[in-house]
Amino acid sequence: MKVPLEIAYRDVDKNDQLEELIRQKAAKLERVCDYLVSCRVAVEHPQKEHRYRVRIDLRVPPNHEIVVKSDPEPATMHLELETVLRQTFDTARRRLQNLVERAHGEVKTHPEQQVTALIDKLFPEKDYGFLRTIDGRDVYFHRNAVVGDGFSNLRIGMGVRYVETEGENGPQATTVQVVNRPERL
Repeated sequence: MKVPLEIAYRDVDKNDQLEELIRQKAAKLERVCDYLVSCRVAVEHPQKEHRYRVRIDLRVPPNHEIVVKSDPEPATMHLELETVLRQTFDTARRRLQNLVERAHGEVKTHPEQQVTALIDKLFPEKDYGFLRTIDGRDVYFHRNAVVGDGFSNLRIGMGVRYVETEGENGPQATTVQVVNRPERL
């Protein structure tokens, strides 16, 4: 980190074991993102509350900030401070990992979100259209095959996923679902 780890305590007895745990967890964050600018950890135990609160602020270039706070739910009321620290650092690690993956273009895609064809031709007056598959084939579909928004909301260029079967006159989509709407249609 460019800025040394900052740890602040409020109404919490500072001890070497607690400090070492925070330093270990912060070091693990640096393994996820070796270009972290700073990490600030605030640990508090408000007098009127029966639970610990932990806040972690991370700065990542160019202008990203990740802020994670421990869950203020009553279910966490009686957790030990070490448990609250571990849970909060785990959440921070997941968020930091997601940011790093997005920055490197390594975001996981799910098959149900992947575009497998584009709407190529529409004949609204006749209740059908054609998809252009990734490999360049035309696939017929009827308005009854469209799920979700409905046939009347389809526009040429929308990305879809579909289920194909062999129809009387060639390939036919039995299910068509929009998964990507271009910004300008």
